[in-house]
Amino acid sequence: MTLPRPLIAGNWKMNGHVADGTALARAVVAGSAGLAAELLICPPATLIGLVAREAEGSAVAVGGQDCHAKPGGAFTGDIAAPMLKDLGCRYVIVGHSERRTLHGERDSDVQAKAGAALAAGLAAIVCIGETLAERDSGATLPVIARQLAGSLPAGASAATLVVAYEPVWAIGTGRVASVDQVAEVHALIRRELGARLSDGAMVRILYGGSVKPDNAVSLLGVADVDGALVGGASLDAKAFLAIAAAAPARR
Repeated sequence: MTLPRPLIAGNWKMNGHVADGTALARAVVAGSAGLAAELLICPPATLIGLVAREAEGSAVAVGGQDCHAKPGGAFTGDIAAPMLKDLGCRYVIVGHSERRTLHGERDSDVQAKAGAALAAGLAAIVCIGETLAERDSGATLPVIARQLAGSLPAGASAATLVVAYEPVWAIGTGRVASVDQVAEVHALIRRELGARLSDGAMVRILYGGSVKPDNAVSLLGVADVDGALVGGASLDAKAFLAIAAAAPARR
């Protein structure tokens, strides 16, 4: 069985203007050759078209940071999955903890958005993760299992689905889950995917939460960690490429 290439995804969040966003994309593309990992950059919606043009013909994929559950309509300020596809996106992030926390998105909302992504021909990166209170109360595994079950779209497969485990308490805080904590949660996700999808063993599971060049080797070496969802470090091309270089080759 040939395992899929690791995926290193950069979530730029609400950062970047035309000049610096174009320069960042250009630097990532320039450094992408020869890496074992697949690279993905997810700029803010205002930059997707520009970044897609910079990445065209390269090994770097482009994705959106969110999409609406409907393919179009009277939804002021939202962006539909077909629009992302039209701009050159191959992926879209759904259910990021910042969307769940700041915008009140429920598992059912995430599931609907992921389904819209698949319908538009995009792969969905479905994010799940526990809060510090849930971690401290010992509820991590039940929370992860519930979120995964409620967020997976119908018809998902290894070709159209990526799952990102991002403990909320480790996002942008500098705190990183231990290798043992990551291994425990990723093993649970793998078991759940195996029970729900015929090719669940092939679905890539990313770790996200203060991933940096100095911890990338240890995190990407954990069993069932198939890449990383990188936040702040993805805004520095050198750091992002160093994380990508830490991803082991798959056979």
